[in-house]
Amino acid sequence: MKPKLLFPIVSLICFTVLSCGQKNTKNEIDTETYAKLLKTGNHISSQAQASLLAHVSKAMKQGGSLYAVEFCNLQASSIADSLSNRFNCTISRVSEKNRNPQNELKTETDKQLWAWANQQNDPIKDTLVVTKSQAIYYKPIRTGMAACLQCHGPVETIQPETYQKLQTLYPNDKATGYGLNELRGLWRIELHYKN
Repeated sequence: MKPKLLFPIVSLICFTVLSCGQKNTKNEIDTETYAKLLKTGNHISSQAQASLLAHVSKAMKQGGSLYAVEFCNLQASSIADSLSNRFNCTISRVSEKNRNPQNELKTETDKQLWAWANQQNDPIKDTLVVTKSQAIYYKPIRTGMAACLQCHGPVETIQPETYQKLQTLYPNDKATGYGLNELRGLWRIELHYKN
């Protein structure tokens, strides 16, 4: 999509989302509901991030980056599923440079928000997109710690055995080459609500 066309599309999404409390026959929600959904999405994504980081940190301490790659391959999805059940929502991570094929950008909205996030000079904030039956909360995932780069950094800096394991488990891996604090993905939290 050309950048000139992206601004009107993102503006339309933002207009739908930020309707300032005026309800009509489209997808707008009142300000109070919007604020509550935004707060809920932030809480859930923070819990998911903390849980995943705690588990990966433990795996790193237990067996280094090689063990952490194997752990993530086997456990990351079940951690997200467990939290999804706990919070009665659907938690996923999406990225244009995904490692797990299940984490690819799924919808046009995913793709538009990813493109928008990548052309911002300021760090992207959390975003809420509303439809008739659900609200989808997005929050950026950044490579916030040096430990992240042991599996997501430039290929030449990843330990050879870890890189080999990545290639074995994820033959189409696109999630390397990052520096610190770079946008690596988006939390995508599908929240159900009654309009």
